[in-house]
Amino acid sequence: MSTTAETTTATTWQIDPAHTEVGFVVKHMMFAKVRGGFNEFAGTIVQGENGDLANGSFAATIQTSSVDTGNEDRDNHLRSGDFFDADNFSAITFQSTGIERVSDDQLKVTGDLTIRGITKTITLDVTETGTGVDPWGNMRIGIQAEGTINREEFGLTWNQALEAGGVLVGKDVTLSIEAQAVAQQ
Repeated sequence: MSTTAETTTATTWQIDPAHTEVGFVVKHMMFAKVRGGFNEFAGTIVQGENGDLANGSFAATIQTSSVDTGNEDRDNHLRSGDFFDADNFSAITFQSTGIERVSDDQLKVTGDLTIRGITKTITLDVTETGTGVDPWGNMRIGIQAEGTINREEFGLTWNQALEAGGVLVGKDVTLSIEAQAVAQQ
């Protein structure tokens, strides 16, 4: 006697830039936080054939020239060779290499993050925030992702010593993504 298991085909979701925020937070002068983000990015989420994101993949490309902290001088400095070097390294990329389900709506997504041509493995904590159909009939999925990287490991080493001790820019950068993606037909 044979049993046939019902399988769901894989679904590819495209990140919706109008409903997604890609942000970061870094310490400034050892005691304050500066927040920023990127305005130009693209990405895909592939849901595995059984409908589980843990059997899928995540990929993203972020345009470094779109960095936005709300301060033009700081943004120009971040685009310069001291930080992202946007003229020579136009994109930050992420490609998942492994996904572990840790609870009904929580995942650990491990992948390769490339900044300034330097690739390091990072792990993001990802929460599935829901799915639904928008007013135009498009199926959507929501996720939140967070993680922390050491910017110096990616060649972002510029800093300035402070007179009272410490440095101007912290090493640890907290990444935060609030994403909504649309199922592709």
